[in-house]
Amino acid sequence: MNIIGPDELVFGVPDVVAAEQFLADYGLLPRGQGRFEALDGTAVVIKAADDPTLPPKTLETANMLRKTVYGVADADTLRAIAEELGRDREVKQLPDDSLECTDEVGFVLGFKVSRRQPVNLPAERVNAPGDPNRPVNTPVSPSSGSGEQPRPRTLSHVVYFVPDLERAEAFYTQRLGFRVSDRFIGMGPFLRPAGTIEHHTLFMIKTPPHMQGCEHFTFHMGGPSELMTAGWNLANKGYQSYWGPGRHRFGSNWFWYFNSPLGCHIEYDADMDLHDDRWVPREVAAETDMSQIFLFDWREKWAPGGPPPKAE
Repeated sequence: MNIIGPDELVFGVPDVVAAEQFLADYGLLPRGQGRFEALDGTAVVIKAADDPTLPPKTLETANMLRKTVYGVADADTLRAIAEELGRDREVKQLPDDSLECTDEVGFVLGFKVSRRQPVNLPAERVNAPGDPNRPVNTPVSPSSGSGEQPRPRTLSHVVYFVPDLERAEAFYTQRLGFRVSDRFIGMGPFLRPAGTIEHHTLFMIKTPPHMQGCEHFTFHMGGPSELMTAGWNLANKGYQSYWGPGRHRFGSNWFWYFNSPLGCHIEYDADMDLHDDRWVPREVAAETDMSQIFLFDWREKWAPGGPPPKAE
């Protein structure tokens, strides 16, 4: 099935104002009615927890993610999903022609023809000795340009805490055609749907039932420097850094995670690996050394002679 990846995540939260301010500070663009978009139109949608337009709450946990909406390539894919999943569960067709159902372990899913737009922006450049294309008289630092806040380019992936991991993995691989890219033994698989070559758009982690829900989600940045700049700006606004900045082994992506008012963590990531069906999945033990190549800790900005004077 030609599923591309997550187009939007819908949250029901107790404090809409705090959640919307956080997403704006994170760098997403407010589009009205609780919708916050990346540059390609993929988005997070914020609603009050008791909003009647939300899908019914299906998990008896503190999870605030109410729906993961996947973008698909075309109407034929939507029909194929409706036919496949309709064999053993209710699949609703909503007024916007999207589909809605529940997966095998209780997460609400949506499917719609993707409306994401191409992002025609260069990748971050690197000036490396030995490269014949090294730019001359061209500063490569992103901060040498307009100095604007780096903007997330596209919704990258979502991570679920799942108690029945085997059942959940079988649903996505056998029913929706997701592929396993890599696996942490005893923890969970990195999964990608057929319509993308990104290392993963879904990662699942085995946990006790009372923890089930969204652990984190993330948007891709234009490169490591954009990630570091955006993360430093967010930390400097008073939001709490949770993990990072650093770089993962599986996927190779740079990362920086923050606490959020959405009941989960939120990440910036950059420079994720791409794989096609020739890739042979790796399997390793779920150990700290395998989750990260290196890890930094955020600190207040420093300069020779000391930090800038504090405002009075």
